Amino acid sequence: MANTFNTVIGYYATRVRKRLGWSGNTRDLSDIFNFVQLDERVATSGQPTEQQLGLIKEAGYTTIINLAPKSHENALGNEDELLQALGIQYFHLPVVFTNPTRDDFERFIETFESCDDERVWVHCAANMRVSAFFYKYRVERLGWSKESAKADMDKIWEPGKVMGVWQSFIEEA
Repeated sequence: MANTFNTVIGYYATRVRKRLGWSGNTRDLSDIFNFVQLDERVATSGQPTEQQLGLIKEAGYTTIINLAPKSHENALGNEDELLQALGIQYFHLPVVFTNPTRDDFERFIETFESCDDERVWVHCAANMRVSAFFYKYRVERLGWSKESAKADMDKIWEPGKVMGVWQSFIEEA
């Protein structure tokens, strides 16, 4: 439960920083909100700032998948343009936080698996959507045990403690 609390508080802190126009002193990928390195090819996080997108590029990521709606408070309204200027491939697959669907998950799988040979960064607003999608992906597609697949999600949140709809979504796995 502590990680869920930290994520919620951290999310609101990012909203305040954005509203005040403060981007902070980001020097490292680990400074990106709720950053989790899944393996040498895939990293996940909450919404990166414009400055942090440059760090992601410098780290060798060639593709970004965004699961947050553009209307989200922390969204970069021009993220697609910023990434195009950096030469990063961008996929926007918005998932409504209160209603994740099987279709959303299938679009994610199709997009993610099409990037098989690339370094991929997957984000949403707080890494809650993303961590749940990777939990489900690991269980359904990679055959991981639920316990093993849950480890990275637990770094961010416990879906059943916040939103029952997310618990139902991941239990389908």
